[in-house]
Amino acid sequence: MSVKSYEFLLSILPGLLAVHAPLSRSGQIKQIGYSNNIVGNEDLPQSPCSRKCVTGAPLMLCHYVFTFESYEVLSKACFDCPNNVEDCFRPDCVPADGVKRSILTVNRKMPGPLISVCQGDKVVVDVVNDLSSESASIHWHGQKMRYSPYMDGVPHITQCPIYAKSTFGYNFIAEDAGTHFWHSHIGLQRGDGIFGGLIVRAPREKDLHRNRYDFDLDEHVIIITDWDHSLVTQKYTAHYHNNIKYKSSNILVNGLGRLFGERNNSVPMPTARFKVKKGNRYRFRIINSGFAVCPIEMSIDKHILKVISSDGYDIKETEADSLVTYAGERFDFIIDANQPENVYWIKFKGFMQCKSNNVFQAAVLHYESDTINSNVYPNGDLTYKEMGRSGKQINPLNKGTESSSNTVVAAPDLQSLLPWDETLKEIPDFTYYISYDFFLINNPHFYKPPFYDVNNVKKKRMDSYTPQLNHISMKLLSVPIFSQRDEINEELFCNETTVKYQDCRNNFCSCPHVIQVKLNSVVELILIDNGFAFNSNHPFHLHGHAFRVVAMERVGLNVTLEKVIQMNENGQIRRNLKNPPWKDTVTVPDGGYTVLRFHAANPGYWIFHCHIELHVELGMALVFKVGENKDMLPVPLNFPKCRNYFP
Repeated sequence: MSVKSYEFLLSILPGLLAVHAPLSRSGQIKQIGYSNNIVGNEDLPQSPCSRKCVTGAPLMLCHYVFTFESYEVLSKACFDCPNNVEDCFRPDCVPADGVKRSILTVNRKMPGPLISVCQGDKVVVDVVNDLSSESASIHWHGQKMRYSPYMDGVPHITQCPIYAKSTFGYNFIAEDAGTHFWHSHIGLQRGDGIFGGLIVRAPREKDLHRNRYDFDLDEHVIIITDWDHSLVTQKYTAHYHNNIKYKSSNILVNGLGRLFGERNNSVPMPTARFKVKKGNRYRFRIINSGFAVCPIEMSIDKHILKVISSDGYDIKETEADSLVTYAGERFDFIIDANQPENVYWIKFKGFMQCKSNNVFQAAVLHYESDTINSNVYPNGDLTYKEMGRSGKQINPLNKGTESSSNTVVAAPDLQSLLPWDETLKEIPDFTYYISYDFFLINNPHFYKPPFYDVNNVKKKRMDSYTPQLNHISMKLLSVPIFSQRDEINEELFCNETTVKYQDCRNNFCSCPHVIQVKLNSVVELILIDNGFAFNSNHPFHLHGHAFRVVAMERVGLNVTLEKVIQMNENGQIRRNLKNPPWKDTVTVPDGGYTVLRFHAANPGYWIFHCHIELHVELGMALVFKVGENKDMLPVPLNFPKCRNYFP
């Protein structure tokens, strides 16, 4: 355990003693070391847990009830929205972009309730799965769950799914400060509406940028997602069983949006609006909850973005005209409200699959003034072409340190403000290559030789490519490999060394893809996007750990595993082992590589996966087993179990 983690553990030890305190579902919470705070389904203007965080002040127990249910955009709760704009903000109204469709909601909200707490608070969330037949879960994206790994929220890895008509109580310490979010980690539910913000603030003296801004407000949390006008499952099955190519239809900002310009065939919908007062400096937090291949660029007319944090980790302040985010990433930036009092467009432009549909969205930066109406918008209609902004861009699409015109998420471009640590030692303890692409193989989920296989349906242009890591598709077991680890025969696990006798480059290989990592070792991952099949993008997220991004480069339109291995052996991969940024989600340039370093100090089974819903659902994931089973924390008494049953 690092010194930082040990000191934090000591600071919250009284609260940790209460992690497994019994909860009475009548509403009374027995607890030790926490002031009592229960938040149910009420539409509170601000939760009591969202407060100024002060060292030595009592920590709080923040108890939420989240009800999952199937719902509708523009339901009867919306009355006359959008003809009467005020109706769009009635309780239980989900206006989205004005196109009626079925969705999934939490407490009839989209995004779901914002959880805003202080570092060290105990978060208790009772998930009531009121879906008619689907299972569910919640992953707390950005929280490492060092003291409660069974609460990571990944079905068949850390827990059983939360079955329909049942309730599961999540209970964990909000240890990792920063901008994070929660979302379903089962099927394609995130893309249909099950997501929300998770903000964990630290006391002011721990904030390295505390003197650079005046306000850090919950209403300045921006959650963006690409959006479609039908259930994602419908598009998913059409894409892989037919010849319908998946493309998002829109982008939503905090659940709101409109169809601009030539796409607009209805009364304009309200957009997200963020208010500021002239002369102040504001900390904004942006969360990309996207689910498809749709990196999103953000810019604000007449304003500069001063980026100070990514995925909850402070970086040296870096100014930019625009910022690109990928699914699962978060960034914090400062806005100086130094322009004339007016309203300004906040622009969001989609790339990759969103570019083919000219998908974009806008919100409003609103300077509060007696002369500016709360419903006024900037002049002019918007088009896709007008959404881009020239100048310096952070985190550009498919570019690495070979690019000099932009700033990429790798040192020396973005520099961590945290001190050197052992992840940056010259030689890591374990180096592991993860090579991936889309492969045209007889995946039995979509093909059935000899009746319809890759060769005879390709002529009909109905071929379906399978994304894989090291030519393996992740196959989940019916038994969760962490919470029921003592019941599993580990001979079922596989990796490229155990299946090498098979020709996985030509045949479909699927198994529980698990990589053993020695506890407390420094692991280096070299991610390689071969880029032969498509010009695509894959942001990767690691559970249970954060990592340093020590290198990132686009080699060409495509690259092979063998070439990158040779480059590494020849010393051609330029690593920054001085001050690279910390992250937990990062992209890889198409036809290039990204090199990560993490300290495997959190024992457990931790999934590592592409954060595109469609890709992880196809098995674009693997699991790092950190340490041995005996090193891992036991699950609580009566923790749910699941397995196959044969009479």
